[in-house]
Amino acid sequence: MKLLVTGGAGFIGSNFIRYILGRHADWQVVNFDKLTYAGNPENLAAVASDPRYAFIKGDICDADAARRAAQGCQAIVNFAAESHVDRSISDPGGFLRTDIFGVYVLLEVTRELGLERLVQISTDEVYGAIAEGAFREDDRLRPSNPYSASKAGGELLAYSYWRTYGAPVIITRATNNIGPNQYPEKMLPLFITNALDDQPLPVYGDGLQMRDWLHVEDHCRALELLLERGEPGQIYNVGDSPVATNIDVARAVLRMLGKPEDLITHVKDRPGHDRRYAVDSSKLRALGWMRKYDLDAALSATVEWYRNNDPWWRKIKSGEFLEYYRTHYAL
Repeated sequence: MKLLVTGGAGFIGSNFIRYILGRHADWQVVNFDKLTYAGNPENLAAVASDPRYAFIKGDICDADAARRAAQGCQAIVNFAAESHVDRSISDPGGFLRTDIFGVYVLLEVTRELGLERLVQISTDEVYGAIAEGAFREDDRLRPSNPYSASKAGGELLAYSYWRTYGAPVIITRATNNIGPNQYPEKMLPLFITNALDDQPLPVYGDGLQMRDWLHVEDHCRALELLLERGEPGQIYNVGDSPVATNIDVARAVLRMLGKPEDLITHVKDRPGHDRRYAVDSSKLRALGWMRKYDLDAALSATVEWYRNNDPWWRKIKSGEFLEYYRTHYAL
């Protein structure tokens, strides 16, 4: 199989490319990425010289460029997205462009070239909050912020292309991914890298927001399975672990690094902050998917990666990132 992976220089996309090339000697990957602030070619240094891998710089909103990149591919896996909730609140326009119009472009490319699959990577955040229990794939969507609304718009458009045109679309809704190479504006890498430098861990509000934390390799394994066995027109939740509060995750990071809990600093909660997310992944598990990492193993592996890759994240946490961090958290 030859895949077009959009947004492949970002966190989940780069992990997926490395995973697929490591698992399938006869698969090829074309990485099509705009290289925005969170896209980092260093994430793919390990495969850059692999003859099965190719990189094309481009924007999924550019129809001609996307069409050229997809030539000869059998499937598209779309990771390309603006994905940070906090940034969507202050500047929603770019999220709507990439997360909705960009999906439209890829759907048209899929139709025009007769591709076999388009896997649209969405998020559990499209459901909104749930006080107890877990969301199933047929539950109503109630996104609470511009990011989750843009992702809901993109996946609804993808679903409409399956219903209207028979486009071979599969939609996934994964929980909070953690693991190597995640840009440190996201909560867990921010907490880890701040703790390593004895800096405050900014916890929103009371820190009792609850999330399901999924190791990125487990997400990659789900996507591999869906490329091979997923059914077009279907939606699959990816997650299903016990939820944990943000403050408990912060405490676990500090404990793993031997740092004091007084590094936890409560900051003003963000607008529209959902209290609890949880999904039921029985539909995916029925295809044979199982987690490799429980929460403790996922957190431990992630902490160790950042501890051992100081040059990667330290270079990022300067310049644009530093200005954003100081402005956003007022620390």
